[in-house]
Amino acid sequence: MSISTWGWLVLAFPLAGSLLIALLYRVLSAKAAGWIGTLAIALAFACSVGALLGLLDRPADQREIASTLYDYAGAAGIPFDLGILVDPLSVFMALVVTGVSALIHLYSVAYMGSDRGYRRFFSFLNFFVFSMLLLVLAGNYVLLIVGWAFVGFASYALISFWYRRRTATDAGMKAFVINVIGDIGLVFAAILLIKELGVTDYGAVFELAPEAFTANEWTVVAICLLLIVGAIAKSAQAPLHTWLADAMEGPTPVSALIHAATMVTAGVYLIARSYPLFDLAPTAADVAAFIGLFTLLMAATIALVVTDLKRIIAFSTMSQIGYMIVGVSIGAYSAGLFHLMTHAFFKALLFMAAGSIIAAMAAIQDIDRMRGFRRAMPFTCGALIVGALALAGFPGTSGFFSKDEILAFAATRGGMYWIFAVGGYIGAILTAFYSFRIVFRVVYGEPCEEAKELEGGHLAHAEPVNPATGEVEDTDVGFPGPDHHIAEREWPMKVAMAVLAFGALFGGLIQIPGVTHVLESFLEPVFEASPIAATVHVSTTDAYIGMAVGGLCSLLGIGAAFYLYMVAPGSTLRLRDRFRRLHDFLFNRWYFDELLNALAYRPVIACGRFASGTFERVVVDGIVRGAGDGVGGLGTVVRTAQSGFVRFYALLVVAGLAGLGLYFLLAAS
Repeated sequence: MSISTWGWLVLAFPLAGSLLIALLYRVLSAKAAGWIGTLAIALAFACSVGALLGLLDRPADQREIASTLYDYAGAAGIPFDLGILVDPLSVFMALVVTGVSALIHLYSVAYMGSDRGYRRFFSFLNFFVFSMLLLVLAGNYVLLIVGWAFVGFASYALISFWYRRRTATDAGMKAFVINVIGDIGLVFAAILLIKELGVTDYGAVFELAPEAFTANEWTVVAICLLLIVGAIAKSAQAPLHTWLADAMEGPTPVSALIHAATMVTAGVYLIARSYPLFDLAPTAADVAAFIGLFTLLMAATIALVVTDLKRIIAFSTMSQIGYMIVGVSIGAYSAGLFHLMTHAFFKALLFMAAGSIIAAMAAIQDIDRMRGFRRAMPFTCGALIVGALALAGFPGTSGFFSKDEILAFAATRGGMYWIFAVGGYIGAILTAFYSFRIVFRVVYGEPCEEAKELEGGHLAHAEPVNPATGEVEDTDVGFPGPDHHIAEREWPMKVAMAVLAFGALFGGLIQIPGVTHVLESFLEPVFEASPIAATVHVSTTDAYIGMAVGGLCSLLGIGAAFYLYMVAPGSTLRLRDRFRRLHDFLFNRWYFDELLNALAYRPVIACGRFASGTFERVVVDGIVRGAGDGVGGLGTVVRTAQSGFVRFYALLVVAGLAGLGLYFLLAAS
C-alpha cells in the first residue's frame, strides 16, 4: 500500500467512526458505540504506523509525499486542492494524536459508562480526532484552516457536552469565541500569502517565500504575526489563554484529549510547519518566544494556588505549551516537538488519574477536600505520582529529557536567548512544586471520608451537584451519569493509564544526548533548510550540564513541596495570610478575565445594546416600519378599490384617461 493511501486512511477511519455512530445511534448499544469509536482511532493509529514504516523505507531526501484527492475549489487562477502532505512532521503528529487519543477513547469506554449521552460523546470524540488529523495532514494552508475550524467546533461540542449545565455551555462558547479570534488571524495570514505569492501549498509557499521577501520585511512579519494570533488562541497562550481553564467543565476524557494530544498542540505544530516563514521574520519568531516564556511562568504561578484539581493540571498545560512555543520559536524544532510527545503521555495520564480520584470523591474536585488515597486507590495514586514525576522533569523520566533539551538549546544559542533558559529553569522549579503539591495533598496524609469509605469497599456517592457552583443536578441527558468509575475497578481505565505511565517513564529514552537521537534524525529532513538548526548545535557536554541544572531544579521544587505539605503542614496557610494580596492576584489568574472583560467583552456588549436600543428602535422600528406602514396603507386603499363592479372599473379607466389628457393639455400650454 502506498504512503499516501496510509495517509488518507488515517483520516478516513475517525470520520467513518463518527458518522457511523451518529447515523446508527438508535440501533447501536452504548457499549457498541464506545468500542466502535475506540476501534476507529486504533485503526487510524495502525495506519499512521504504516505511513511511518513507508517513510523509513525511503531515503531521507524523499520522505515528502503530497497527494491530492481532487481540486475542490479555485479562484483567480489559484487552485485549492483537497490534498495532504505525508512527511516526517505530519506522520509524527499523526502518531501522537492517534496513539494517545486511542487510549483516551479506551479510558472513556468505562469512565463515561452511565452517561445518557454516551453515543453522542463518542461520535463527537471521533470527529474531534478527525479534525485534528485533518489539520496536521493538510497539504496547504486552506485545508489547514478547514481542519483548524473543525477543531474549534468540536471543542465547543465537547466542552459543552453536559449542555444542561450553564457553566459548561458558557465555557464552550468562551472557547469557541476566543478560538474564532485565532481563526481570523490565520485566515488573514492565508489571504496575505495568496496575495503575495499566489499559492497555498506548503511546498510552493516555502519555495517562493525567500524570493518574494527579504529578512524582516514588513509583509512576512505581518503574515507571521497573524499566524501567531492563530497559534496562541488555539494553544491557550497569553493573552488568549483564558478559555482553557474554563474548558475543564467538559468530561475528564475531553480535558485529557484537548490538553494532551489535540487542540492545544495545534499552535506548536503551526509554527513548526511554517518555520521557513519565521526564519524570514525573526522578529515575529522572537515575539512568539516571549509570549511562550511569559505564559509558562504566569500559568505556573497560578497553579501554585488554585485548588480545583483539574484546573491545576489545566494551568500546567498552558505552562508546558509555553515551553514548546519557546522551543519551536527559537529554532529548537525537534526539541519542542519532543516535549510535545512526552507531554502527551504524562498529561493524559494526569487527567486520567485525576478523573479516577474525582470519581472516588463523588465528583468533588477541590483538593482541600482530598487526602490519603494511597491505600484506597494504589494504582491510581501510582499513576498520579508517575505523571507528576514526568511533569516535574524528575531525572530519568520523559519530561526530564525533553524539557531540558529546549533550555540547553536556548543557552547554546546565547545572547538574548539566555533569558529563555533562565526563565525556563525558574518555571521548572515552580512546575515541580505544584506537581507534588497535588501528590502530597491527594495521596498522603490522613484519609478523608471518601477514602475511608473506599478502603471499606464502598465507593462514595452523593447527590449530583455542579462542582463549580454547588447547584443540584439530575442525571438525565445533558448531565453527568449517576455512576462513578475508578481505575481500580475498571480494566479499560487501568490499561490506558498503564500504557501512558510506561510512556511517561521511558518515552524520553529515544533522545538521550550522545546516546540516542531517534526523533531528531527522523525530523531532520523537515528542518534541514533552517539556518538556525544548521548553525546551533548543543554539545553533549552542554546538554548534560543543562540536564544537571534541570534535575536540580526538579529536586528543589519537590523538596520545597515536601517541606511545606509534609514536614510543616499549615505553612502554606500562614504564607497565604501573610501575602494575601499576592495570593488573591494569583488565585484570580492575574485578573486576565477581568481585563479582557473590560477591554473587549463590555465594549462589544455596550455596542450591541446601543444597536439594539437606539439604532434598531429609531431606524429600523421608525423609518423602516414607517415605510412598511405606508405601503400597507396604500395596499388597503387599493384593496378597497377592488369592488368587483364592472361599472366602477370603467369609471376608474375613464377618470384615469381624463387625468392623462388634462396632464398633456396643461404640459402643451
